[in-house]
Amino acid sequence: MHHRESGKGASPVNWRLIDTGPLPGPENMAVDEALLTCFNPDSSVPLLRLYGWQPPALSLGRFQDAAAVLDLYRCRADQLQVVRRITGGGAIYHAEELTYAIVCSPHHLPHAATVKDSFRILTAFLLRFYRGLGLNAAYAVDLTPDSSRLGERTPFCFAGKESFDIMLDGRKIGGNAQRRLKNVIFQHGSIPLRNMVNEGVTYLKESHADLNDAVTALADNGVAVREDELKESLSKAFSTAMTTELAPSVLTEEERETADNLICSRYGVDAWNLFGEAL
Repeated sequence: MHHRESGKGASPVNWRLIDTGPLPGPENMAVDEALLTCFNPDSSVPLLRLYGWQPPALSLGRFQDAAAVLDLYRCRADQLQVVRRITGGGAIYHAEELTYAIVCSPHHLPHAATVKDSFRILTAFLLRFYRGLGLNAAYAVDLTPDSSRLGERTPFCFAGKESFDIMLDGRKIGGNAQRRLKNVIFQHGSIPLRNMVNEGVTYLKESHADLNDAVTALADNGVAVREDELKESLSKAFSTAMTTELAPSVLTEEERETADNLICSRYGVDAWNLFGEAL
C-alpha cells in the first residue's frame, strides 16, 4: 500500500501523522529506519511520527564507539537497552520525553536550498510549539555571537550545541539530527518532558559537570506534562509552520514488515548497537 500525492499543481499535500506511542528502543529505531527506507521520494506522502520510549533506553550516534563512551557494565546491570541511531551525534538517554521523526523529500521543502535551510524549516515547528507554551525559545545560532563554538563534538548529545538547537532562556532543550538517503530527508529529535540528564550521564564513562545549568525540560519551565495535550499542541504547531494538514495514519504493511526485519537483523543485535556493523 503506497500513499500517493494528488497530481501536479494540486493544493499542498497533507502530511501523514503516525503516533506509535511509547515503544522499546529497538522497535523505535527500526520504525524510524523503516519509514525512511520505504519512502518513495516521487510518490510517498511526507510524514510526521510521534513516539515515546518504554522502557527508558540509551541511543548512540551512528559512528560512536560504545565501549569508549558508555559504562556498558552499568547499562547491563540496570538492563538499560542501548541502540544505535542511523543519525550522527552523541549519546542520548531517552526517558520522559516526546520524540518526533520527519520523512520527506526536498521538493516538500521548496525554500530549502541547503541542508542548513532544511534544518531551520524542519525545526521551526518546535520554536512555534515552545513559544505557544509561553516559553522564550530561540535558535542557538541566533544567541551565539561566536558561532565557532557551535558544533563542537561531545560524547553526550545534550552537552553540545548545534546551530539550530533550541534554547530556552539560554539552556538547551532536546536535540535534533538529520540524515539524507537517495533524495529523502529524515530528521528526528526529542522534546524532554522532565529533566533526566543527570540520570543519563551516569551511564557514560566520562563524568560530566552538572548539566542542569546547561539543559532544560518542559517541567523545569512550569509546563504541565500532559502528553495528549502536548501532542495536540505539537501537531498544531507543525501544521501551522509547514502550512499543511496532518492526516492521522498508521504504519503500512510494508513499513511494519520492514521494521520487524530490522529488529531481527539490526536493532536487536549487539553487532549493530554496540559495534556499528552494518548487517
